[in-house]
Amino acid sequence: MCGIVGAVARTDVVPTLLEGLRRLEYRGYDSAGIALNNGGLHRLRTTGRVAELNKLAVEQSFSGETGIAHTRWATHGAPSERNAHPHFSGEAPQVAVVHNGIIENHEGLRQRLQQAGFAFVSDTDTEVIAHLISFHLKQNPDLFEAVCRSIAELQGAYAIAVMEEARPERIIVCRNGAPLLLGLGEAGNYAASDASALLQVTRRMIYLEEGDVAELHYDGYRIVNCLHGGRAEVSRMVQQSELTNEAVEMGPYAHFMQKEIFEQPGVVANTLEMVVNAQSISPRLFGSEAEEIFNKTSSILIIACGTSYHAGLVARYWLETVAGIPCNVEIASEYRYRNPAVGPRTLVVGISQSGETADTLAALSFAKSLGHSHSLAICNAAESALVRQTNLRFLTRAGPEIGVASTKAFTTQLAALMLLTMTLAKMRGKLSGEGERLMIAALRHLPVALKHALEVEPEVKAWAEGFAEKRHALFLGRGMHYPIAMEGALKLKEISYIHAEAYAAGELKHGPLALVDKDMPVVAIAPNDALLEKLKSNLQEVRARGGELYVFADADSQITESEGVHIIRLAEHAGLLSPILHTIPLQLLAYHVALQKGTDVDKPRNLAKSVTVE
Repeated sequence: MCGIVGAVARTDVVPTLLEGLRRLEYRGYDSAGIALNNGGLHRLRTTGRVAELNKLAVEQSFSGETGIAHTRWATHGAPSERNAHPHFSGEAPQVAVVHNGIIENHEGLRQRLQQAGFAFVSDTDTEVIAHLISFHLKQNPDLFEAVCRSIAELQGAYAIAVMEEARPERIIVCRNGAPLLLGLGEAGNYAASDASALLQVTRRMIYLEEGDVAELHYDGYRIVNCLHGGRAEVSRMVQQSELTNEAVEMGPYAHFMQKEIFEQPGVVANTLEMVVNAQSISPRLFGSEAEEIFNKTSSILIIACGTSYHAGLVARYWLETVAGIPCNVEIASEYRYRNPAVGPRTLVVGISQSGETADTLAALSFAKSLGHSHSLAICNAAESALVRQTNLRFLTRAGPEIGVASTKAFTTQLAALMLLTMTLAKMRGKLSGEGERLMIAALRHLPVALKHALEVEPEVKAWAEGFAEKRHALFLGRGMHYPIAMEGALKLKEISYIHAEAYAAGELKHGPLALVDKDMPVVAIAPNDALLEKLKSNLQEVRARGGELYVFADADSQITESEGVHIIRLAEHAGLLSPILHTIPLQLLAYHVALQKGTDVDKPRNLAKSVTVE
């Protein structure tokens, strides 16, 4: 969440900074600001969108060759101009700071700095950083050293960019637990939270590591690692970004979410490419050590948040049913605050689209502290913290996902988790040669099946018109489709702001049935599987109470449309891959309901894309 862009160049950096912020809007924010070092520190801030900040910059002829910019997602202090970044230290030696993350010990630091005479004008934890750096600058006039001394006192996760009034030709950036990278350009050097912000000026990127502090000039840079109080100058690999401008632009679609829903056949095909073009699967899909680690694995622990957590819940059904291996799925933000039993041969699987989700990273670290020595990342970002902190990894190939409500990241995660299931099943003697051949054939067909699933959009759009005035909805599923019902409810909540709950259909009679009436739409997932007859009984319970049913069924599910029972049929039943197909119409339903309600589909209120705070 939040976005940082910094630039030191030979030309005016304001267009670069503002375009960078525009490309980071998907991360979620409620205010934005920009500061320049041009004959002194100057800034513009607004609680509006980046477009409003751009308008202010044009009106005030804002320009300069060194600057930092930020989009804020409120944690400490309400969204307001005085709480928006950048923050200034307010007195000499004056500095400007932008910051992502949370400073956990900000209250103690604030009291100390107030006693030292610093006056605070915001409610944020970030202002503490500005004053702390200014405090250390008074002791030592080198900004680089002052930043190193300051971060040694900070507790929490952060990415920071700093400018000082006295030296307009440089900025200092550092990271600890929140993503930050450098961009090396022809006309200057840059920093950002995300590579997409810098594609406009360069593809040459350096991904900073924990404890790195970098000094940027227009013609050079240096990096020192200050982890554990050290001052070791380090060399980091310069990488060529494979992102394209087209990948982060909307193209012919009305919204990024719509684009990403329709990209799913292609990105799932890309994710599965190494398997569907082969005759068999290999543990090496997950890394060179995978075979050795998988042979030692007796159980699986999946840690994830939100949509990724739902992917993990589907995987639990697959892993236990197909591979015969016990699997536990934990909400990452809860796992680290309890005292779980530890299995010495457990493989910890962390799932995250960005690989920078603070709760998932913290849960992984906690699992390691308990003695779990083997870990696997399923992630969409090759240079992310999650990937760097695990023994094994599988990179999904979803491409950049801009819409806050995850779509294609989810289906590619499911594809990756099916590959993990097949690999473990094969190694444990649970998957025969013929079974492996049939499953690879099913995976090969999956992109085509996803295209067919997208063809129900006109019918879903018609349903959406009746949903727009509803205030509540129930989603039902059974077995491995129950987590898909949970994901469908989450999507509707996220972008349409309709309260939605998901239940295992058999649980209706244990309480939720009390909510059902003619004003409560009930969405059900009805694949033609072993639980279909059980599900039909649950649906009859709804109709008997006057509930309106909206059923996504397979073509051969024997469910008849009637008054109060609306059915959309998918083209085919996909067996174990059915949860992936049934995800599509639920995404489309949320999207079209949101369109009917006129909400901000790609940037829903109060939410952020990459949640890098706890």
